Amino acid sequence: MNNTLANIFTSPYPTAIQTSLDSLATIARFDPSGRYIAAGRHDGLAVIWDLDTRGQVRWLEGHVKGITSIDWSQNSRYVLTSSKDWNVIIWDLASDTDPPRRRATIRFDVPVASASFHPKNSKIVLVLLSSGEAYIVDLRREYRGRYELCEVQDENEDEAQISRSRTAFSAARFDPSGKHVFLGTTLGNVLVFNSRTKFMVARHRISGAGIIRGLEFVASGRRMVTNSSDRVLRQFNLPVYPSPTTDGEYIEQELEPTHRFNDPISKVGWHAMSYSPDGEWLAGGAADDASHKIYIWDLAREGLLASTLDGGRELLTYVHWHPQKPVIASVTNLGNILIWHCPTEERWGAFAGGFEEVDENVEYEEREDEFDIEDEADMARRKMLEEEEDVDIEDAPVDVAPDTSEKSRLHGETDEEVLWAMEEPDDDVKGWKMKVLVEDEQD
Repeated sequence: MNNTLANIFTSPYPTAIQTSLDSLATIARFDPSGRYIAAGRHDGLAVIWDLDTRGQVRWLEGHVKGITSIDWSQNSRYVLTSSKDWNVIIWDLASDTDPPRRRATIRFDVPVASASFHPKNSKIVLVLLSSGEAYIVDLRREYRGRYELCEVQDENEDEAQISRSRTAFSAARFDPSGKHVFLGTTLGNVLVFNSRTKFMVARHRISGAGIIRGLEFVASGRRMVTNSSDRVLRQFNLPVYPSPTTDGEYIEQELEPTHRFNDPISKVGWHAMSYSPDGEWLAGGAADDASHKIYIWDLAREGLLASTLDGGRELLTYVHWHPQKPVIASVTNLGNILIWHCPTEERWGAFAGGFEEVDENVEYEEREDEFDIEDEADMARRKMLEEEEDVDIEDAPVDVAPDTSEKSRLHGETDEEVLWAMEEPDDDVKGWKMKVLVEDEQD
Protein backbone atom coordinates (compact mmCIF):
# COMPACT_ATOMS: atom_id res chain seq x y z
CA MET A 1 0.00 0.00 0.00
CA ASN A 2 2.79 2.39 0.90
CA ASN A 3 4.48 1.74 -2.45
CA THR A 4 1.24 2.54 -4.25
CA LEU A 5 0.89 5.82 -2.40
CA ALA A 6 4.53 6.67 -3.01
CA ASN A 7 4.03 6.26 -6.77
CA ILE A 8 1.79 9.32 -6.70
CA PHE A 9 4.88 11.41 -6.07
CA THR A 10 7.12 9.66 -8.59
CA SER A 11 8.33 11.68 -11.55
CA PRO A 12 6.90 10.53 -14.91
CA TYR A 13 10.43 10.48 -16.33
CA PRO A 14 13.79 9.42 -14.83
CA THR A 15 15.99 12.00 -13.19
CA ALA A 16 19.11 10.23 -11.87
CA ILE A 17 21.45 7.33 -12.62
CA GLN A 18 20.59 4.23 -10.61
CA THR A 19 23.38 1.94 -11.78
CA SER A 20 25.94 1.39 -14.52
CA LEU A 21 26.48 -1.94 -16.30
CA ASP A 22 30.01 -2.47 -17.62
CA SER A 23 29.13 -4.29 -20.84
CA LEU A 24 31.36 -2.92 -23.65
CA ALA A 25 28.06 -2.28 -25.43
CA THR A 26 27.25 -0.16 -28.47
CA ILE A 27 23.48 -0.74 -28.30
CA ALA A 28 21.09 -1.93 -25.57
CA ARG A 29 17.33 -2.60 -25.49
CA PHE A 30 14.89 -3.64 -22.77
CA ASP A 31 12.81 -6.76 -23.35
CA PRO A 32 8.97 -6.38 -23.40
CA SER A 33 8.71 -7.45 -19.74
CA GLY A 34 11.31 -4.90 -18.65
CA ARG A 35 13.23 -7.41 -16.54
CA TYR A 36 16.08 -8.04 -18.98
CA ILE A 37 18.21 -5.88 -21.21
CA ALA A 38 20.15 -7.11 -24.25
CA ALA A 39 23.46 -5.45 -25.05
CA GLY A 40 25.27 -5.72 -28.39
CA ARG A 41 29.03 -5.22 -28.48
CA HIS A 42 31.52 -4.10 -31.10
CA ASP A 43 33.28 -7.50 -31.01
CA GLY A 44 30.12 -9.35 -32.11
CA LEU A 45 29.08 -10.67 -28.69
CA ALA A 46 25.62 -9.97 -27.27
CA VAL A 47 24.88 -10.26 -23.55
CA ILE A 48 21.58 -10.60 -21.66
CA TRP A 49 21.51 -8.78 -18.31
CA ASP A 50 19.05 -9.45 -15.48
CA LEU A 51 18.14 -6.04 -14.06
CA ASP A 52 16.96 -7.52 -10.75
CA THR A 53 20.33 -9.07 -9.95
CA ARG A 54 22.49 -6.78 -12.13
CA GLY A 55 24.13 -9.90 -13.52
CA GLN A 56 24.80 -11.38 -16.95
CA VAL A 57 22.63 -14.46 -17.52
CA ARG A 58 23.15 -15.44 -21.20
CA TRP A 59 25.86 -14.86 -23.78
CA LEU A 60 25.01 -14.83 -27.50
CA GLU A 61 28.29 -15.66 -29.19
CA GLY A 62 27.97 -16.04 -32.95
CA HIS A 63 28.98 -12.89 -34.82
CA VAL A 64 32.54 -12.01 -35.77
CA LYS A 65 31.95 -8.27 -36.26
CA GLY A 66 30.09 -5.53 -34.44
CA ILE A 67 26.39 -5.79 -33.57
CA THR A 68 24.29 -3.21 -35.42
CA SER A 69 20.84 -3.88 -33.93
CA ILE A 70 19.00 -6.01 -31.34
CA ASP A 71 15.33 -6.88 -31.08
CA TRP A 72 13.12 -9.02 -28.81
CA SER A 73 10.11 -11.14 -29.69
CA GLN A 74 6.80 -10.16 -28.07
CA ASN A 75 7.20 -12.59 -25.12
CA SER A 76 11.01 -12.32 -24.90
CA ARG A 77 11.82 -15.91 -25.86
CA TYR A 78 13.66 -15.02 -29.06
CA VAL A 79 16.38 -12.41 -29.54
CA LEU A 80 17.46 -11.11 -32.93
CA THR A 81 20.94 -9.72 -33.57
CA SER A 82 22.25 -8.20 -36.80
CA SER A 83 25.88 -7.54 -37.55
CA LYS A 84 28.40 -6.07 -39.92
CA ASP A 85 29.45 -9.66 -40.69
CA TRP A 86 26.44 -9.89 -43.11
CA ASN A 87 24.42 -12.13 -40.78
CA VAL A 88 21.16 -11.93 -38.86
CA ILE A 89 20.85 -14.53 -36.08
CA ILE A 90 17.69 -15.46 -34.16
CA TRP A 91 18.51 -16.94 -30.73
CA ASP A 92 16.22 -19.18 -28.63
CA LEU A 93 16.66 -18.27 -24.96
CA ALA A 94 14.61 -21.31 -23.89
CA SER A 95 17.45 -23.64 -24.90
CA ASP A 96 19.78 -25.12 -22.27
CA THR A 97 22.96 -24.73 -24.30
CA ASP A 98 25.53 -21.95 -23.99
CA PRO A 99 25.45 -20.04 -26.24
CA PRO A 100 21.71 -20.52 -26.82
CA ARG A 101 20.49 -22.52 -29.79
CA ARG A 102 20.13 -20.63 -33.06
CA ARG A 103 16.65 -20.88 -34.46
CA ALA A 104 17.75 -19.33 -37.75
CA THR A 105 20.72 -17.63 -39.40
CA ILE A 106 19.95 -15.29 -42.30
CA ARG A 107 22.94 -14.37 -44.46
CA PHE A 108 23.29 -11.53 -46.95
CA ASP A 109 26.01 -10.33 -49.31
CA VAL A 110 26.64 -7.01 -47.55
CA PRO A 111 26.71 -5.79 -43.92
CA VAL A 112 23.32 -5.56 -42.22
CA ALA A 113 22.40 -2.09 -40.97
CA SER A 114 19.40 -3.15 -38.86
CA ALA A 115 16.84 -5.91 -38.41
CA SER A 116 13.63 -6.33 -36.38
CA PHE A 117 10.87 -8.85 -35.67
CA HIS A 118 7.31 -8.54 -36.89
CA PRO A 119 5.26 -7.53 -33.79
CA LYS A 120 2.92 -10.54 -34.16
CA ASN A 121 5.28 -13.27 -35.36
CA SER A 122 9.02 -13.70 -34.83
CA LYS A 123 9.23 -15.82 -38.00
CA ILE A 124 8.85 -12.62 -40.05
CA VAL A 125 11.87 -10.32 -40.06
CA LEU A 126 12.47 -6.88 -41.58
CA VAL A 127 16.06 -6.36 -42.71
CA LEU A 128 17.81 -3.16 -43.85
CA LEU A 129 21.15 -3.56 -45.59
CA SER A 130 24.01 -1.08 -45.54
CA SER A 131 23.72 -0.87 -49.34
CA GLY A 132 20.25 0.66 -49.00
CA GLU A 133 17.98 -2.31 -49.80
CA ALA A 134 15.19 -3.51 -47.53
CA TYR A 135 13.77 -7.04 -47.34
CA ILE A 136 11.00 -8.88 -45.53
CA VAL A 137 12.33 -12.34 -44.72
CA ASP A 138 9.57 -14.88 -44.05
CA LEU A 139 10.69 -18.10 -42.35
CA ARG A 140 7.27 -19.80 -42.36
CA ARG A 141 6.87 -22.89 -44.52
CA GLU A 142 4.01 -21.57 -46.63
CA TYR A 143 5.47 -18.12 -47.30
CA ARG A 144 9.20 -18.87 -47.04
CA GLY A 145 11.33 -16.41 -48.99
CA ARG A 146 13.00 -13.01 -49.18
CA TYR A 147 10.87 -10.20 -50.53
CA GLU A 148 12.55 -6.94 -51.54
CA LEU A 149 10.60 -3.74 -50.95
CA CYS A 150 10.90 -1.43 -53.95
CA GLU A 151 9.68 2.12 -54.40
CA VAL A 152 7.09 2.67 -57.11
CA GLN A 153 8.44 4.88 -59.90
CA ASP A 154 6.45 7.31 -62.02
CA GLU A 155 5.33 5.90 -65.34
CA ASN A 156 6.58 8.99 -67.22
CA GLU A 157 10.21 8.39 -66.24
CA ASP A 158 12.45 6.46 -68.58
CA GLU A 159 15.00 3.88 -67.42
CA ALA A 160 17.83 6.43 -67.25
CA GLN A 161 15.80 8.75 -65.05
CA ILE A 162 14.72 5.85 -62.83
CA SER A 163 18.31 4.75 -62.30
CA ARG A 164 19.33 8.31 -61.38
CA SER A 165 16.35 8.90 -59.08
CA ARG A 166 16.49 5.54 -57.30
CA THR A 167 17.03 6.25 -53.62
CA ALA A 168 18.56 4.16 -50.90
CA PHE A 169 16.68 3.27 -47.75
CA SER A 170 18.27 4.57 -44.54
CA ALA A 171 15.77 3.49 -41.84
CA ALA A 172 13.25 0.65 -41.56
CA ARG A 173 10.60 -0.21 -38.98
CA PHE A 174 7.37 -2.19 -38.63
CA ASP A 175 4.55 -0.15 -37.14
CA PRO A 176 3.24 -1.54 -33.78
CA SER A 177 0.40 -3.43 -35.48
CA GLY A 178 2.74 -5.06 -37.99
CA LYS A 179 0.39 -4.20 -40.85
CA HIS A 180 2.80 -1.73 -42.45
CA VAL A 181 6.51 -1.25 -42.99
CA PHE A 182 7.87 2.30 -42.85
CA LEU A 183 11.07 3.03 -44.76
CA GLY A 184 13.03 6.27 -44.55
CA THR A 185 15.07 7.31 -47.58
CA THR A 186 18.19 9.37 -48.21
CA LEU A 187 16.06 12.00 -49.99
CA GLY A 188 13.81 12.81 -47.04
CA ASN A 189 10.86 10.58 -47.94
CA VAL A 190 9.02 8.04 -45.82
CA LEU A 191 7.57 5.14 -47.80
CA VAL A 192 4.83 2.91 -46.41
CA PHE A 193 4.45 -0.72 -47.57
CA ASN A 194 1.79 -3.30 -46.80
CA SER A 195 3.50 -6.14 -44.91
CA ARG A 196 1.35 -8.88 -46.47
CA THR A 197 1.32 -7.84 -50.12
CA LYS A 198 4.68 -5.97 -50.10
CA PHE A 199 3.02 -3.20 -52.19
CA MET A 200 3.73 0.45 -51.53
CA VAL A 201 0.61 2.17 -50.15
CA ALA A 202 1.96 5.67 -49.42
CA ARG A 203 4.86 8.02 -50.07
CA HIS A 204 5.31 10.95 -47.69
CA ARG A 205 7.58 13.86 -48.37
CA ILE A 206 9.13 15.54 -45.31
CA SER A 207 10.23 19.03 -46.25
CA GLY A 208 13.78 19.97 -45.25
CA ALA A 209 14.52 16.72 -43.47
CA GLY A 210 17.41 15.41 -45.54
CA ILE A 211 18.43 11.81 -44.81
CA ILE A 212 15.97 9.94 -42.58
CA ARG A 213 18.15 8.24 -39.98
CA GLY A 214 15.60 6.77 -37.59
CA LEU A 215 11.89 6.04 -37.01
CA GLU A 216 10.01 5.43 -33.75
CA PHE A 217 6.33 4.87 -32.95
CA VAL A 218 4.09 5.25 -29.93
CA ALA A 219 2.51 2.00 -28.73
CA SER A 220 -0.79 2.81 -30.47
CA GLY A 221 0.97 3.40 -33.79
CA ARG A 222 -0.89 6.64 -34.47
CA ARG A 223 2.15 8.88 -33.98
CA MET A 224 5.66 8.63 -35.35
CA VAL A 225 8.87 10.55 -34.77
CA THR A 226 11.70 10.80 -37.30
CA ASN A 227 15.40 11.54 -36.87
CA SER A 228 16.98 13.23 -39.86
CA SER A 229 20.27 14.70 -40.97
CA ASP A 230 19.11 18.29 -40.42
CA ARG A 231 19.40 17.61 -36.64
CA VAL A 232 15.67 17.93 -36.00
CA LEU A 233 13.32 15.33 -34.53
CA ARG A 234 9.82 15.60 -36.04
CA GLN A 235 6.61 14.08 -34.73
CA PHE A 236 3.72 13.28 -37.08
CA ASN A 237 0.14 12.10 -36.77
CA LEU A 238 -0.24 9.27 -39.25
CA PRO A 239 -3.26 8.88 -41.56
CA VAL A 240 -5.30 5.70 -41.94
CA TYR A 241 -3.90 3.71 -44.84
CA PRO A 242 -6.32 1.84 -47.10
CA SER A 243 -5.86 -1.76 -48.16
CA PRO A 244 -3.65 -2.17 -51.23
CA THR A 245 -5.43 -2.24 -54.57
CA THR A 246 -4.75 -4.41 -57.61
CA ASP A 247 -3.97 -1.37 -59.77
CA GLY A 248 -1.14 -0.29 -57.45
CA GLU A 249 -2.56 3.05 -56.34
CA TYR A 250 -0.84 4.74 -53.41
CA ILE A 251 -1.12 7.93 -51.36
CA GLU A 252 1.19 10.79 -52.33
CA GLN A 253 1.14 13.18 -49.39
CA GLU A 254 3.50 15.56 -47.63
CA LEU A 255 3.45 15.17 -43.86
CA GLU A 256 3.35 18.24 -41.64
CA PRO A 257 4.96 17.72 -38.23
CA THR A 258 2.93 18.45 -35.12
CA HIS A 259 6.12 19.12 -33.16
CA ARG A 260 9.77 19.79 -33.93
CA PHE A 261 12.43 18.99 -31.36
CA ASN A 262 15.97 20.34 -31.51
CA ASP A 263 18.65 22.01 -29.45
CA PRO A 264 18.49 25.71 -30.44
CA ILE A 265 21.79 26.54 -28.73
CA SER A 266 24.34 23.84 -29.57
CA LYS A 267 22.50 22.52 -32.70
CA VAL A 268 23.50 18.93 -31.93
CA GLY A 269 22.25 15.96 -33.87
CA TRP A 270 20.61 12.85 -32.43
CA HIS A 271 21.76 9.26 -32.13
CA ALA A 272 18.42 7.77 -31.06
CA MET A 273 14.99 8.62 -29.61
CA SER A 274 12.42 6.66 -27.63
CA TYR A 275 8.84 7.20 -26.46
CA SER A 276 7.63 6.57 -22.91
CA PRO A 277 5.17 3.66 -22.51
CA ASP A 278 2.15 6.00 -22.45
CA GLY A 279 3.45 8.09 -25.36
CA GLU A 280 3.33 11.31 -23.32
CA TRP A 281 7.10 11.82 -23.17
CA LEU A 282 9.90 11.65 -25.74
CA ALA A 283 13.56 11.07 -24.94
CA GLY A 284 16.24 12.09 -27.41
CA GLY A 285 19.86 10.95 -27.13
CA ALA A 286 22.06 13.83 -28.25
CA ALA A 287 25.05 13.33 -30.53
CA ASP A 288 27.03 15.74 -28.36
CA ASP A 289 30.81 15.53 -28.72
CA ALA A 290 31.47 16.86 -25.22
CA SER A 291 29.00 15.16 -22.83
CA HIS A 292 26.35 12.48 -22.34
CA LYS A 293 22.98 14.24 -22.67
CA ILE A 294 19.38 13.04 -22.87
CA TYR A 295 16.62 15.55 -23.64
CA ILE A 296 13.09 14.80 -22.44
CA TRP A 297 10.07 16.61 -23.93
CA ASP A 298 6.54 16.78 -22.53
CA LEU A 299 4.21 15.99 -25.44
CA ALA A 300 1.09 16.81 -23.41
CA ARG A 301 2.35 20.40 -23.07
CA GLU A 302 2.99 21.20 -26.73
CA GLY A 303 6.34 19.43 -26.72
CA LEU A 304 8.00 21.67 -24.13
CA LEU A 305 11.44 20.63 -22.91
CA ALA A 306 10.90 19.07 -19.47
CA SER A 307 14.42 18.06 -18.48
CA THR A 308 17.96 17.48 -19.67
CA LEU A 309 19.81 14.53 -18.15
CA ASP A 310 23.60 14.79 -17.92
CA GLY A 311 25.47 11.50 -17.78
CA GLY A 312 29.01 12.84 -17.63
CA ARG A 313 31.88 12.84 -20.08
CA GLU A 314 31.28 9.44 -21.68
CA LEU A 315 29.47 10.28 -24.91
CA LEU A 316 26.05 8.82 -25.69
CA THR A 317 25.52 6.27 -28.49
CA TYR A 318 22.01 4.89 -27.85
CA VAL A 319 18.93 5.40 -25.68
CA HIS A 320 15.86 3.21 -24.97
CA TRP A 321 12.87 3.76 -22.64
CA HIS A 322 11.64 0.96 -20.35
CA PRO A 323 8.37 -0.59 -21.68
CA GLN A 324 6.51 -0.14 -18.37
CA LYS A 325 8.30 2.23 -15.99
CA PRO A 326 9.90 5.70 -16.01
CA VAL A 327 13.32 4.13 -16.57
CA ILE A 328 15.75 4.80 -19.42
CA ALA A 329 18.83 2.88 -20.57
CA SER A 330 21.54 4.87 -22.32
CA VAL A 331 24.81 3.55 -23.74
CA THR A 332 28.13 5.38 -23.57
CA ASN A 333 30.95 5.35 -26.10
CA LEU A 334 33.06 3.37 -23.59
CA GLY A 335 30.46 0.58 -23.49
CA ASN A 336 28.75 1.29 -20.17
CA ILE A 337 24.95 1.02 -19.92
CA LEU A 338 23.52 3.73 -17.64
CA ILE A 339 20.17 2.89 -16.04
CA TRP A 340 18.25 6.08 -15.20
CA HIS A 341 15.40 5.98 -12.66
CA CYS A 342 13.25 8.17 -10.40
CA PRO A 343 14.56 8.31 -6.82
CA THR A 344 11.60 8.21 -4.42
CA GLU A 345 11.55 9.86 -1.01
CA GLU A 346 9.22 8.67 1.72
CA ARG A 347 6.41 11.12 2.33
CA TRP A 348 4.81 10.40 5.68
CA GLY A 349 1.86 12.57 4.80
CA ALA A 350 0.77 9.94 2.25
CA PHE A 351 0.64 7.07 4.74
CA ALA A 352 -2.51 8.11 6.64
CA GLY A 353 -5.22 10.70 6.30
CA GLY A 354 -4.61 13.88 8.24
CA PHE A 355 -0.83 13.44 8.47
CA GLU A 356 1.23 16.43 7.41
CA GLU A 357 4.95 16.87 6.90
CA VAL A 358 6.57 19.82 8.67
CA ASP A 359 10.05 21.30 8.38
CA GLU A 360 10.30 22.30 12.06
CA ASN A 361 8.73 21.44 15.40
CA VAL A 362 5.26 22.85 15.99
CA GLU A 363 3.07 22.77 19.08
CA TYR A 364 0.14 20.42 18.57
CA GLU A 365 -3.25 21.28 20.08
CA GLU A 366 -5.31 18.23 20.96
CA ARG A 367 -9.05 18.34 20.27
CA GLU A 368 -11.31 17.64 23.21
CA ASP A 369 -12.86 14.48 21.68
CA GLU A 370 -9.88 13.40 19.57
CA PHE A 371 -9.02 10.29 21.59
CA ASP A 372 -12.48 9.50 23.00
CA ILE A 373 -13.50 5.87 22.60
CA GLU A 374 -16.90 5.48 20.97
CA ASP A 375 -19.35 3.37 22.92
CA GLU A 376 -19.95 -0.02 21.25
CA ALA A 377 -23.75 0.41 21.46
CA ASP A 378 -23.55 3.77 19.75
CA MET A 379 -21.26 2.31 17.07
CA ALA A 380 -23.70 -0.57 16.37
CA ARG A 381 -26.65 1.84 16.24
CA ARG A 382 -24.84 4.10 13.76
CA LYS A 383 -23.99 1.17 11.46
CA MET A 384 -27.61 -0.02 11.46
CA LEU A 385 -28.83 3.44 10.49
CA GLU A 386 -26.34 3.50 7.60
CA GLU A 387 -27.56 0.12 6.37
CA GLU A 388 -31.22 1.25 6.44
CA GLU A 389 -30.57 4.19 4.12
CA ASP A 390 -32.28 3.92 0.72
CA VAL A 391 -30.00 3.17 -2.21
CA ASP A 392 -30.85 4.44 -5.67
CA ILE A 393 -30.33 1.41 -7.89
CA GLU A 394 -32.10 2.84 -10.95
CA ASP A 395 -29.55 5.58 -11.61
CA ALA A 396 -26.54 3.61 -10.41
CA PRO A 397 -23.80 3.11 -13.02
CA VAL A 398 -23.79 -0.31 -14.62
CA ASP A 399 -20.62 -2.04 -15.77
CA VAL A 400 -21.23 -2.98 -19.37
CA ALA A 401 -19.12 -5.76 -20.80
CA PRO A 402 -17.14 -4.49 -23.77
CA ASP A 403 -18.15 -5.62 -27.23
CA THR A 404 -15.66 -8.36 -28.00
CA SER A 405 -16.07 -7.93 -31.73
CA GLU A 406 -15.30 -4.22 -31.46
CA LYS A 407 -12.36 -4.96 -29.18
CA SER A 408 -11.01 -7.45 -31.68
CA ARG A 409 -11.41 -4.94 -34.47
CA LEU A 410 -9.56 -2.25 -32.53
CA HIS A 411 -6.69 -4.63 -31.85
CA GLY A 412 -6.50 -5.59 -35.49
CA GLU A 413 -7.38 -9.26 -34.93
CA THR A 414 -9.94 -9.28 -37.74
CA ASP A 415 -7.74 -7.47 -40.25
CA GLU A 416 -6.58 -9.65 -43.11
CA GLU A 417 -3.01 -8.33 -42.82
CA VAL A 418 -2.78 -9.22 -39.12
CA LEU A 419 -4.42 -12.62 -39.58
CA TRP A 420 -1.87 -13.32 -42.29
CA ALA A 421 0.95 -12.65 -39.84
CA MET A 422 -0.60 -14.93 -37.21
CA GLU A 423 -0.75 -17.93 -39.55
CA GLU A 424 1.75 -20.60 -38.48
CA PRO A 425 2.50 -18.90 -35.15
CA ASP A 426 5.87 -19.15 -33.47
CA ASP A 427 6.62 -20.80 -30.11
CA ASP A 428 6.98 -17.47 -28.35
CA VAL A 429 4.18 -17.97 -25.81
CA LYS A 430 3.82 -16.79 -22.23
CA GLY A 431 5.07 -19.13 -19.54
CA TRP A 432 8.31 -20.28 -21.16
CA LYS A 433 11.34 -20.59 -18.87
CA MET A 434 14.82 -19.25 -19.48
CA LYS A 435 17.71 -21.18 -18.02
CA VAL A 436 19.87 -18.70 -16.14
CA LEU A 437 23.59 -19.38 -16.36
CA VAL A 438 26.02 -17.91 -13.84
CA GLU A 439 29.48 -16.91 -14.99
CA ASP A 440 32.33 -18.70 -13.25
CA GLU A 441 34.18 -16.35 -10.91
CA GLN A 442 37.54 -17.69 -12.11
CA ASP A 443 36.63 -16.68 -15.66
